[in-house]
Amino acid sequence: MLVPPLVHGLILAFVIGIVAGLRAMLAPAAVAWVASKGMLPLQGTWLAFLGYRFTPWIFTLLAATELVTDQLPSTPSRKVPPQFAARLLTGGVSGAAVGYGIGAPLPGIVLGIVGAVFGIYGGAALRARLAATFGSDRPAALIEDAVAILLAVLVVLSI
Repeated sequence: MLVPPLVHGLILAFVIGIVAGLRAMLAPAAVAWVASKGMLPLQGTWLAFLGYRFTPWIFTLLAATELVTDQLPSTPSRKVPPQFAARLLTGGVSGAAVGYGIGAPLPGIVLGIVGAVFGIYGGAALRARLAATFGSDRPAALIEDAVAILLAVLVVLSI
């Protein structure tokens, strides 16, 4: 392996944080699937619930709902305090879960939160540019959805 396991895991914690910044529920859904398959050692930790049998299904339902509601014009900006806080929370939790996989939950939390901030502001800026280019927000939102899903799949396949 070209990248040491610790560095690899920390990069994944940052990337899952970006996913949370783009779509708050997608990051814990992805991590819950990995944990439920036993690929993340979360048993005996405060995040053990992510590996429970029904947790991935619940988070997947929440993520799918978020993908739909994000298309609605009434959906608040990701930068308003409740949305911002939710993304920081899910980024931190998801980053911590990835961090437990490498024995570094605290750096995982920090990198998950930092990644979420990148996802929040970077995603908003990219989406605004794309919406201006297309003359419509819908294609921009769909592209952002695709990027978030791709990043989540990349993390899941890399754990």
